[in-house]
Amino acid sequence: MLDIPLQLWQRVKTGPLWRSLFRHGYPDSRKNQSLAVFTNVFLHLHPVKVRRHALAIPYTTLTGTLLMFYYRPTTEWAYSDIKDLETVVVFGQLLRNMHRWAAHGMVITVFLHMIRVFYTGSYKPPREFNWVVGTLLFFFTILLSYTGYLLPWDQLALWAVTVGYEIARATPAVGDEVAFLLFGGYQLGPNALLRFYVLHVVALPLATGFLIAIHFWRIRKDGGISGPL
Repeated sequence: MLDIPLQLWQRVKTGPLWRSLFRHGYPDSRKNQSLAVFTNVFLHLHPVKVRRHALAIPYTTLTGTLLMFYYRPTTEWAYSDIKDLETVVVFGQLLRNMHRWAAHGMVITVFLHMIRVFYTGSYKPPREFNWVVGTLLFFFTILLSYTGYLLPWDQLALWAVTVGYEIARATPAVGDEVAFLLFGGYQLGPNALLRFYVLHVVALPLATGFLIAIHFWRIRKDGGISGPL
């Protein structure tokens, strides 16, 4: 009986579908390791060898997706949905806290990473382009936190975003246009909440993911994780 699963497994591994997905054997040499990386869309952005501390699980993506099941981006329901998440949904408070803690950890980690890059001189040639990309990633990280700040639609969120609205309006020459574009009007309301929700869950994550791909690609092209230069 035990031989039947093994036979099925061997048949799957020798079938055309398996061989079309995995075109090389186990990477037991440097050459095979390189081939396995170069022919895999999920691995080709990384070096053949990656240090353990360079890998991380996207906790904010996982917890944020779960939160979307219980949240409606409307002024009528946003605040009550957050309260229900904290008091009615099983482990809802833990889920929201995990998302918040992961977001705080993300900001702190990116900030410490930039400090490390600066003090080791890793922004110098030939890595100056990647330093610019990393700076943009830090900016997008702050924007992700800021756009998520409005979503609970409570007093803390409203006053924080009001400050941002006034800063946008203070932009020379195009202040009103910038504020209208970001907040969907000249006062905070449903349009602002909806736009910040779309920015938080769609636009900014896509832009950040694109920049991360470029960042990892440049790390590899520049010789891997840098040390002091």
